[in-house]
Amino acid sequence: MSDPRLSQLARVLVSHSARLRAGERVLIETFDTPDTFTQALIEAVVAVGAIPFVETRSNRVLRALYTHATSEQMEAIGKHELERMKTMDAYFGVRGSLNSLELSDVPAEKMALYQNLWWRPVADQRVNHTKWAVLRYPTPAFAQAAGMSTEAFEKFYFDVCTLDYNKMHQAMLPLQKRMAAADQVRLTGETLDLRFSIKNIGAIMCYGERNIPDGECFTAPVRDSVEGYIQFNTASLYQGSLFEGIRFELTGGKIVTATASSPAQTERLNQILDSDEGARYIGEFSLGFNPYVLEPMRDTLFDEKIAGSFHFTPGQAYTIADNGNRSQVHWDLVYIQRPEYGGGELYFDGELIRKDGLFVPDDLQGLNPENLK
Repeated sequence: MSDPRLSQLARVLVSHSARLRAGERVLIETFDTPDTFTQALIEAVVAVGAIPFVETRSNRVLRALYTHATSEQMEAIGKHELERMKTMDAYFGVRGSLNSLELSDVPAEKMALYQNLWWRPVADQRVNHTKWAVLRYPTPAFAQAAGMSTEAFEKFYFDVCTLDYNKMHQAMLPLQKRMAAADQVRLTGETLDLRFSIKNIGAIMCYGERNIPDGECFTAPVRDSVEGYIQFNTASLYQGSLFEGIRFELTGGKIVTATASSPAQTERLNQILDSDEGARYIGEFSLGFNPYVLEPMRDTLFDEKIAGSFHFTPGQAYTIADNGNRSQVHWDLVYIQRPEYGGGELYFDGELIRKDGLFVPDDLQGLNPENLK
């Protein structure tokens, strides 16, 4: 018997995230995901008269492809994938996880080929020219990474993914207004002291239209304005590798020093940041406030929404909140400012906006966890 929560989540994607209409073409791309959810998505898509196209992928198969493909082969694949994406009106990407480190031993130069020749052109087309939403699937491996039983994690997952996003939208309107009007930002914490401008960049609210789960409002620093240091207090998986203790020192907007918790991680970190010129500049700054996501689980899509957190992103800026930075890299790194993680403060133009993970001004307190659940 199919879990009715899968059908509920599929309806959220179709009706809220993408707002699909009859005749629209949607690519459903799944990675290590059970057929039952793919079926639920197909049923929700056809129920509104849209046209589903389905691609099922395996990370073990992709590991072999990434490892052995030449630049000519990867370029040909990328061109094919790009042409298909150009025919789509919408996209749903669903990633399961049988082994979150499946791609960890793909050579760095091969991952760079994939990022540059396949992923980046297709992602740019998807992000800028389709309605899209991406999400994870609650596999046992995902539950293990979160330190939970499979049953408890599934309950947590569906609570997070199907919360009242319309209520969240209304609560974040004052934050979007404040971010769009702000110039100077100051962030402090136990291992954090950053200053930068967000003047005239704009701010984008995220309430279930692009990511599931959701709960963030993002902008970008003026490219050359970032000064200071940050040592992130959550681990991060990127390109199949796990990084801990990442620390950046920034001058004139550029990451001039980058280290991690081991020499091997530091070497790999700097390889990624040397992918191109834009990888050492910051393309996104975002505040997270999903009330159900409280602890990191080594999955960016969840971790970047942690209540009381922000993420700071080396690489590509989004064109809808654009500071002009371009890169094949877009790496959301998360810092939590709640007291149990060392606390911290956020200021806009000298005004205290959030302290120890909680919003302070009256008009923003609707975003605090007790008011969003």
